[in-house]
Amino acid sequence: MPSTLSANQLQDFLNTEFPGFKSRIVSASHNHCELIRLVGDSDLRPGGTVSGPTMMELADTALYVAVLATIGLVPLAVTTNLTINFLRKPAANRDLRAVCDLHKVGKTQAVGSVAIYSQGDDDMVAHGVGTYAIPPNR
Repeated sequence: MPSTLSANQLQDFLNTEFPGFKSRIVSASHNHCELIRLVGDSDLRPGGTVSGPTMMELADTALYVAVLATIGLVPLAVTTNLTINFLRKPAANRDLRAVCDLHKVGKTQAVGSVAIYSQGDDDMVAHGVGTYAIPPNR
C-alpha cells in the first residue's frame, strides 16, 4: 500500500532525527524520490571535487527517503548493502541532485538505484545500488 507521507513530512522527520541534515527533498512518492544535497567546503576534497563519502551519503539518504515514502515512517529500516560507482568529477561549486527509484519492495527488503548529478548538469557523476532491510511488524 502506498505511503501517505508527503515530502514535507519526510523532510521534517529527517531534520528532527538527523541534526545537521544537508539534503532537501524535492519530491517523494511511491518507489521514487529526488533530493538536492547542499555542498559546502567541508564536502570538498583536494583537487576541487565533491568527496566520495558525500556522494555515498546522498545515495544512502535517497534510498532511505524512497523507502519511507513507499512503506511509511519506519525509522528502523536500515541499509544492508550499498555499492557506488563514481563516474566523473562532480562540480565543486554546485549542489548535488539525486534521483532514486526502488525496483522491488517486499516484506523484508527493498532494492533500488540512485543516479547522482551535479545540479544543472545532465551527465551522471555517480550511480549507486542499495538494499534496505525492512523490520518485521512495521
